Amino acid sequence: MSRFESIDVVRLRWFVAVAEELHFARAAKALHISRQKLSHTVIDLENEFGTKLFVPGAQPTQLTHAGRDLLEQAREIIARAESASNEGPRVALSLRVGFVPGVTVSKWTRIWGDRFPDTPLEVVALPQADQESAVREGRVDMCFVRLPIDRDGLSVIPLYREVPVVVVQKEHPISVFDEVSMADLAEERFQDTADLDAVAGALELVAAAGGVAIVPHSLARLHHRRDLVYRTMTGVPDTDIALAWPVDRIGDLIEDFVGVVRGRSERSSRAPARGRNAEPQKRSVTERADRRASPAKRKPARRRGR
Repeated sequence: MSRFESIDVVRLRWFVAVAEELHFARAAKALHISRQKLSHTVIDLENEFGTKLFVPGAQPTQLTHAGRDLLEQAREIIARAESASNEGPRVALSLRVGFVPGVTVSKWTRIWGDRFPDTPLEVVALPQADQESAVREGRVDMCFVRLPIDRDGLSVIPLYREVPVVVVQKEHPISVFDEVSMADLAEERFQDTADLDAVAGALELVAAAGGVAIVPHSLARLHHRRDLVYRTMTGVPDTDIALAWPVDRIGDLIEDFVGVVRGRSERSSRAPARGRNAEPQKRSVTERADRRASPAKRKPARRRGR
């Protein structure tokens, strides 16, 4: 066994991408990872081998003799790994998943780590404004998005709904309510929350100058302040959180991650078990992606008097 055999295939693929492109930025974009992460991977490899793989400071990028040797060996190792994947267990690749503010992904990343410990999962925090472009441009493989988005060319699975809340100063009369309607806010001054990436600033204005702000529940929790409180709104549409990816980007990792998010057990197949409310087994996750989730039942609104 050569000294290169001990290197995991994912890092070898990343090195090969740079060695063939001879351009770190283009290779990182093709791999859907950050240039910084790719550079660190190459540096780690150089530290392991105790030699430079690329000529320091060379413009354009050039391989050293050691780099060319690794490139030749890496191609052979990757080819063997791909051949083995067709005959046995598949080779672990990496998956990059984005998420917008308010979405908590720790539960799913923990399950993924337990279930697929040899398959890297990178989660990327994205501004709300970039959720759709990040998926379409390949900066992430999948993304937890806040609907609506343009679904053309995308597979979209609605996951859950967020209730809207109104945020007010702690001493505001509304703070004694359990639930609030738009009629209760008829005389209030509304802070602009159209840009969800700027919600923190809107809540800062509520705290400093008064008024009210209506935001999804998760964002109110994310930007919680001791001098503000939030109450559930009635008569205002919920917002949907969904998982989205390009329709032409399908494969085992996509199916596996959707299975984790949908709560399938480790022993279940990628097609969920049959049942009264289950989808037919012959349908794949991708084929079912655009089916809308049923709205959750809500209890009748109750509120205390002013």
